[in-house]
Amino acid sequence: MTAPDGRKPRRSAIRNAIEFIPALIVLKSLEWAPVALAHRLARSYTRLLDRALPRLRRVAARNLSVALPELSEERRCEIIDGVFHSIARLLVTFAKFPSIRRDNLQRWIRVEGQEHVDAAFRAGRGVLFATAHLGNWELSAYAHALFAAPLNVIARPLDNPWIDRIVERRRALSGNRIVLKRDFARVILKALAANEAVGILIDQNAASDSGVFVDFFGTPASAGTGFAKLAAHSGAAVIPGYALWSAAENRYVLRFYAPVPITGDAARDTAALQSQLESVIREHPDQWLWIHRRWKTRPPGAPPFYESASA
Repeated sequence: MTAPDGRKPRRSAIRNAIEFIPALIVLKSLEWAPVALAHRLARSYTRLLDRALPRLRRVAARNLSVALPELSEERRCEIIDGVFHSIARLLVTFAKFPSIRRDNLQRWIRVEGQEHVDAAFRAGRGVLFATAHLGNWELSAYAHALFAAPLNVIARPLDNPWIDRIVERRRALSGNRIVLKRDFARVILKALAANEAVGILIDQNAASDSGVFVDFFGTPASAGTGFAKLAAHSGAAVIPGYALWSAAENRYVLRFYAPVPITGDAARDTAALQSQLESVIREHPDQWLWIHRRWKTRPPGAPPFYESASA
């Protein structure tokens, strides 16, 4: 809900506290517990989340029924279960950030495709990392600052300012710079001009006035064009990168892909980025955040994608 002037109403301190206290308990219990116990706790927390907010599973089921209609209902349920497992792994690593250092980083994550990043930096125009809510986006940024150099990470402030302060402090522990979305364009262009790296999530639903409709899993999805426009304006290399869980290695693999060519046509470039992302999601469907209402914005005249605003 927004006020008549378009701003969100001021949140009460009571509501902030009600949300903050359990969030802090979850965070600290995972931080202090041994890793194996932390994973079991995180699984119990995400099971509780699943049961407390059934709309999340309904949204995921709707998304999967349209995006991957060839799958059986049983397989879709397995993918949705996998999403909550993936969130649990992310919670553990986020809670453990204070103890993840350069000397033990390899226990948590390794890198593939670093040659793409090195070549981009040699070009001297900066690097735009196109990433998504796939695998462990928090760890990918955190780890990059340790094994390479700090990133400029674009983030939207959380609605609860108390929780937001904790999240921002943790994200910056490895040296990353957090850039708020409201003033990101100027900061990004300055960073790229200095041959720095910037990480941006590109998989969120965009409002109709800030995006274009592209094919995403065979269905029109509104995707923001800001990333493609920044890439064209700056000349920076655009490199997709995702921290994907490897059960065989029991750790993440931060995989960098070949640069996506930028033509200067924002709609065409945005479609190319979304196509690349789709290909990786198809390889790791249980690691993408299907509980997000990705197809909320609809083309003119199209019926609502979801049953209701609460779905």
